[in-house]
Amino acid sequence: MKVAIVANKQELTIQVVYRLRRLLAQAGIPEDPLQPTIVISVGGDGTLLSAFHQYEAQLHQVRFIGVHTGHLGFYTDWRDYELAEMVASLQNEEIKSISYPLLEVKIAYANGKPKRRLLALNESTIKRGNRTMVADVYIKDELFERFRGDGLSISTPTGSTAYNKSVGGAVLHPSINAMQLAEIASLNNRVFRTLGSPIVISDNDWLQIKLQHSSDYQVTVDQLDIPQDQMDTICYRIAQERIRFVSTRHMHFWHRVKDAFIGDSEAHEI
Repeated sequence: MKVAIVANKQELTIQVVYRLRRLLAQAGIPEDPLQPTIVISVGGDGTLLSAFHQYEAQLHQVRFIGVHTGHLGFYTDWRDYELAEMVASLQNEEIKSISYPLLEVKIAYANGKPKRRLLALNESTIKRGNRTMVADVYIKDELFERFRGDGLSISTPTGSTAYNKSVGGAVLHPSINAMQLAEIASLNNRVFRTLGSPIVISDNDWLQIKLQHSSDYQVTVDQLDIPQDQMDTICYRIAQERIRFVSTRHMHFWHRVKDAFIGDSEAHEI
């Protein structure tokens, strides 16, 4: 077992990383930031997203653990005061893992530039500057609708609790191997119509978003901003790759949802 640590720059996190490195050394677990088998993220969900993209080319060999030093996150299972217990779990137990779907994003360009392929753990969004975005939405090569509005969000099941939820999308359990398309402020009137509801798309299907030619599209993949360079079509599907988390203490998904959005049910009793 070899470990890599990815952390944010907050003072508390720096202190946690110092204690973590000392515990790993005492347990005889070496650090190897180039070829790790375990990637430990220390911070929050944003830090784990950064860790995922840092090691996305090595998903076949790495598993992730999240240690949170702030608010409880969807990808962080351990608290900063549980480091000794976490390291012991790596040292003493057979390491098992749980995997989640990822989103494949392929961007085609109108200027003949080679296609670009990216992976998203949470979501990808498409927006257009200060003007209404107009795009044709194809499902499995068949035209579904012409979208007009602020933009589109395409998310994974784990990403369904992030930006997708804030724009009215449904929360999906990560065992569902699917992606979700949610419209962002769609324009619906007597002339222009879209479905106006989130769509859950199976792993056997794919999405194609054909864009009008413009130089002001804003495309994101998780927290990454993708430079506009005459984008023509963006294709989305469930990726063959999956992200794996160490499951020695992996929190139940619906417990995470309840804790993040509802809290202690007893506090709401009348």
